Amino acid sequence: MSKEITARSEDYSKWYNDLVLKGGLADYSAVKGCMVIKPYGFALWEAMRDVLDRKFKETGHQNAYFPLFIPKSFLSKEAAHVEGFAKECAVVTHYRLKNDPDGGGVIVDPEAKLAEELIVRPTSETIIWNTYKDWIQSYRDLPLLINQWANVVRWEMRTRLFLRTTEFLWQEGHTAHATAQEAIAETEQMLNIYADFAENYMAVPVVRGLKSPSERFAGAVETYCVEAMMQDGKALQAGTSHFLGQNFAKAFDVQFSNKENKLEHVWATSWGVSTRLIGALIMVHSDDEGLVMPPKIAPIQVVIVPIYKGPDQKAGLDEKVNVIVKELRSAGISVKYDDSDNNRPGWKFAEYEMKGVPVRIAIGARDLENNVAEVTRRDTKEKMSLSLDGLSNRIKDLLDEIQINLFNKAKAYRDSHITRVDTFEEFEKVLDEKGGFVSAHWDGTAETEEQIKDRTKATIRCIPLDNPQEAGTCILTGKPSKERVLFARAY
Repeated sequence: MSKEITARSEDYSKWYNDLVLKGGLADYSAVKGCMVIKPYGFALWEAMRDVLDRKFKETGHQNAYFPLFIPKSFLSKEAAHVEGFAKECAVVTHYRLKNDPDGGGVIVDPEAKLAEELIVRPTSETIIWNTYKDWIQSYRDLPLLINQWANVVRWEMRTRLFLRTTEFLWQEGHTAHATAQEAIAETEQMLNIYADFAENYMAVPVVRGLKSPSERFAGAVETYCVEAMMQDGKALQAGTSHFLGQNFAKAFDVQFSNKENKLEHVWATSWGVSTRLIGALIMVHSDDEGLVMPPKIAPIQVVIVPIYKGPDQKAGLDEKVNVIVKELRSAGISVKYDDSDNNRPGWKFAEYEMKGVPVRIAIGARDLENNVAEVTRRDTKEKMSLSLDGLSNRIKDLLDEIQINLFNKAKAYRDSHITRVDTFEEFEKVLDEKGGFVSAHWDGTAETEEQIKDRTKATIRCIPLDNPQEAGTCILTGKPSKERVLFARAY
């Protein structure tokens, strides 16, 4: 184990922070509760963003951008929405500063008070639906399928890099439809896109489900979610998709003329994922030596480290490695040739292991003579000597193997941490001693859900979409229940 990283078994939270900081993903900011995303971390976010953006556009969505500031009155128009976000809002009250006449530096100019306060965007439903009112008049304007990539601010008292910060990056889709059926189909389609991305690109297995009424997005009729399991047995919400019904359309009077020339309110959805996905990626795959990156979204898929003595050996290696680099890039593989002379090969090996680069190739003068290279895979640490002939094809296959292995390993862990219980005593025991998802009966009431949360800190993560209907009794109250739900302690 690297001496620089706290072991997971010793302090899981510190292990996570060590990886974020020492893996070069992010840093703390001078602004309390905010983070600086470093180039390597932002490259990872860009890789995620590019895949999702392509998937959104393939399903007919277009990107747009809406203001960062929202008039306070807009949040008052949808009661559940304002109640859900009121405690997290940052508020702009003035628009000018001035020098303190008493020499105290810069102060807020009391004469520059805004006529109406502005809310720094916690989410964009209100500003977007106020805009849609002007964009939608007829059924011919529907469906309206818009996404934006943006930052949001939700004032947090307890923060953790990527998982919970005051400002974070995300995408938020907002769509308008002529019928409830179309809107629900959109909500489910986007949930499936998130699940596909999590499983096939992030190699993170997820459970698709519905949130309980108490856990729904503020202002939604139904919230769909994908839930993932971290290595410490805690759950993390990896994406949500909301069926908003006509709540926002009615609040902002967004109506359209249907084919019979009658006015109707449109039906709405919203959906989003954020840089929190980076936190999920770290906690699902990484180990005590550093980050582990799934090849499909790794900023660097392959790093090549030369081992040489003197400029003559270096020149010979450069000539051959440049050919390998060209072949790998032609195969669609991102590769870095680290021939810098400011660090020794051993230091570079440790550095790229820390950064989770999926494949490392080391090649020296003797390797060149034998037409081979030493190849190491990050997931299993296995080293192998491979011929330089056809190397790009073998590396491509190896990256696929690593991607599959990471998913299978995470799925095996997740599946072994889904436990069925029938009593509250069993429920508490599993949470305290094993962790993971606990499948249990619940009587369907918010009161029971809150009592369970207060007593155990576990929440209903989701009601799985493929949930079998199974009569039983609630673990806490003994009242009838028609199905099990998944509980867990969560981030």
